[in-house]
Parts: sequence; structure tokens; C-alpha cells
Amino acid sequence: MRGAQESVLDPSMMPGWLSLAIFSLVFLSAIWAIMRHISLRPSNDRSWVNDNERQAEAEFNGDEVTIRNVRDFEWRSGRDFDERWIDLKLNLTEVEKIWFVLEYFDPKRRQMAHTIMSFEMSDGTRLACSIEVRRERGERYHPIKGLFRQYELIYVWATERDVIGVRTRCRKRSVTHLFEAVVLGPGNERRMLESYLMRTNKLIESPEWYNTITNTCTTNIVRHVNEVYPGRVPRALAILLPGLSPKILQRNNLVRMNGTIEETLQRSIIDDRAKSWSGDSDFGDWIREHAQYEHSTE
Repeated sequence: MRGAQESVLDPSMMPGWLSLAIFSLVFLSAIWAIMRHISLRPSNDRSWVNDNERQAEAEFNGDEVTIRNVRDFEWRSGRDFDERWIDLKLNLTEVEKIWFVLEYFDPKRRQMAHTIMSFEMSDGTRLACSIEVRRERGERYHPIKGLFRQYELIYVWATERDVIGVRTRCRKRSVTHLFEAVVLGPGNERRMLESYLMRTNKLIESPEWYNTITNTCTTNIVRHVNEVYPGRVPRALAILLPGLSPKILQRNNLVRMNGTIEETLQRSIIDDRAKSWSGDSDFGDWIREHAQYEHSTE
């Protein structure tokens, strides 16, 4: 009997069985994780945070477009705000300028940033679009989680006092730059706006996963630019790490420069100007009232 026990518990046999069992367990777990990942589907029907709760929608009527669910929050802090949603009617023939916003979350980590486009009409009306993670209640963004189908993508259409104001007035560490975009070719401002709006509508019908590498604010901006002006923005690391974008902006003549790239970056900072806004004037006019935009040159 003792001999039989020794045969069953022979140490020379255990490692092989254990290795096979462990390999099988790891293999099956990996298959399960992959299948679960593939089976996940993006949805527009979840319990969203207030500022991501509504999706904008564009209704076209000839040269006019009505954009519904434009966010116009009044932010006192990142958690204290008055909620307001509006509808905005624009004439597509009157798109006059496009502005590019670059927000560094932390100036010490220059690779991490967020990018926004803002469209200006001939009457001075401005409307911004921020391409973001659509967060559920209680959810926080993390770039690693953003690789694994954890967040939906949303095009947030908002007034500048909302989407730029919350970044410049309520965030202590971030630094925000505002550049005037260089748009080559007549009518490209309108085509850019239409491209944004059509993709906004598409996301209502077919929601998408945000992806930290392939489906972000900056990769989508590049997609829109190249759709309107094929080949305008070449493939580059700065597309994946938007904080590195100033050099590609300069190299490809994408924004108006005022001196060197370093001088332009310094002059384009709008945080202090935004913090001094009293609320009595138009926020967009206020942050532009300095030499960077009065004396800019291509």
C-alpha cells in the first residue's frame, strides 16, 4: 500500500501534470477573455454623467443646419455647475474660421493632451466640438482601460464658455493653448464642419468604442482634416501623443504662427485671460483679445 502511495505522489511526475494543468488553465482563461472582449458592443443606452448625458444631433436643411443638444453649462468647478442644453441654428455658407485648442493636462507630462476644434461664423458665433470618452456615472477615465472597449466615443458640441471655459477656469494644473487654424482651399471650413456633423449623426446610429491609440480626439481630427484635404496631415507619432503636436502643426502649416514655435506656444496660452473673464462679455471674444490674434501671420 505504501508503495502504491509513493507511486502516485512521485515528485518526478508532479511537475509535468502541474505544468499541463497550469497551461490549460491559462489558455482557457485567455480564450475566455478574448471571446468576452470581442463580444462587447458599444451602446448609447447607459447611465451617463450629466455632461455626457445627451448626444448632439444635426438636422440639415439646404445651407442651414440645426444642431440639437449643444452643451452650455456654467461651470464653477469640475463638479459644481448649472446644466443647460440648447439648440443652435447655423448657416453653412457663413463658416469663416476654424480654431484649434490644445490642452496639456500637466505641463510636466507633455505627451498627454486633449485637442478641440471650434468653428467661427461670420457673425461671430462660435461652436466647439470636443471628441471625448463618454463616461458612465461613477466612472473615471484611464488610458490603459481605454485600450479594452471600456468607454464609448462621443462628439460633445458645446459653447466655448462651456467646453473651453471648464478647462481654463476650473482646472488648476492644465495649460490651454488656442491657435487659429490655416485652412487651405475655398469652402474647406464648411466641408470640415459638415464632416464633423455627419460623423456626429453616425455615432447616434452606430456607437463606437473609444480607443486610447486608434480612436481619440486627435486621430479623429486628423481623419476629418484628411477627408476634406487628402494627405494634409501625414502619419506621425504626434497623432498618437497629441501633446507632441506643435511641431507637426508648424511643419505642415496647420496653424498661424507668431514667431517661432516656442514663441507661438507661449503667446497662445489663454488660461490667465479666461480666469479674468467677468461673465459680462462674450467668452470667446475675451480670450482672443490679445496680440497673438491681432498680429498673427501665416
